[in-house]
Amino acid sequence: MKAVLIEEDGKMTIGEYPTPVRGSCDIKIEVKATALNRADILQRKGQYPPPKGASPILGLEVAGVVAETGSKVSRWKKGDKVFGLLPSGGYAQYATMHENMAMPIPEALGFTEAAAIPEVFLTAWQALVWLAKLKKGEKVLIHAGASGVGTAAIQIARELGAEIYITASAPKHAICRELGASHTIDYKNESFAEQVMESTNGTGVDIIIDFVAAPYFQDNLKCLRTDGRMVMLALLGGIKVPEANLAPVLQKRLSIMGSTLRSRGNTYQEALTKDLAEFLLPLLQEKKIKPVIEKVYPWEQVNEAHALMESNKNTGKIVLAVQ
Repeated sequence: MKAVLIEEDGKMTIGEYPTPVRGSCDIKIEVKATALNRADILQRKGQYPPPKGASPILGLEVAGVVAETGSKVSRWKKGDKVFGLLPSGGYAQYATMHENMAMPIPEALGFTEAAAIPEVFLTAWQALVWLAKLKKGEKVLIHAGASGVGTAAIQIARELGAEIYITASAPKHAICRELGASHTIDYKNESFAEQVMESTNGTGVDIIIDFVAAPYFQDNLKCLRTDGRMVMLALLGGIKVPEANLAPVLQKRLSIMGSTLRSRGNTYQEALTKDLAEFLLPLLQEKKIKPVIEKVYPWEQVNEAHALMESNKNTGKIVLAVQ
């Protein structure tokens, strides 16, 4: 099969690679589209290896058509249109996936739209619902609100009845408001801590979803109200906090959690996929929730797609059309 290969200089090219072998509980998918994630950038640079036993090919999510089914597969048949999360291997003509990790593509969606959903919506669902246990009426602050996970989190929080605060650069505020954010903060020119505390009359928010880490840590503690919960999903701003006052953690009984979805076991990921699908699929079909896509590239332009993601100029997802 053809797949995106990483050359010695870090550039990518399409070349020949062995077709993956499916197991008895797997489906083989003819990939029609895949999407970019920050993990792809890190893996390409040798900084984030795939899990043991997983394909070295980049790509954490795909949408396509079932080409083959294993002997123990009961949920799918050849020709079904599916999408889902992978440990790796999405930048290729074929990928294999356990049958319980696949979801049916709603009729209202095409392949490129479906490919933009799995990683960001599963990550956002895990953070908001499984970890932070968001309740109706709570206030949630979502950093990087215009990112792929950010735009997914806004829509999930909206449907669950939350009051939503986001940080993003000013030009990206409009899309965040369209998706459901009621409070938008320009992190480049405003203090998000000051804005949140002023807007909440000094009480703060119940939940923070954070990707920035070190530079935001102290202000995040300040913004959380009593019994507040923070879920850290990335370390984009750095890993070391030179000096921090941890008193709010005890004074306000704060919960601070970290999670990466890729390192979770199969049973966890399958249960998470099932839980999200029950919530999400009807809303996708009714077009109440939608993937936000910055641009769709033919996969021959994978280097340009990675350059766009590394520029941090995209709003939502970047997708590769494979065939």
